Amino acid sequence: MSKAALGGRDEDREKEIPMLYYALVFLVIALLAGLLGFTGIAVASAGIAKLLFYLFLVIFLVTLILGLARRGKAAL
Repeated sequence: MSKAALGGRDEDREKEIPMLYYALVFLVIALLAGLLGFTGIAVASAGIAKLLFYLFLVIFLVTLILGLARRGKAAL
């Protein structure tokens, strides 16, 4: 099944996946730094991971709402 068949444009999906990937990478860095005792690095990495996660969540919700609105107009 193609990306277009799943709904949304290819460009939108290509932007969302790397952002979530980087949020997970910073989360892993924060966990490893916390285990090793580097609290400053752990706090900074956790902050970046949280920021990227919430940014991804907002973009996802906006895309979802716009997609539902467009689908509703097409049904009329």
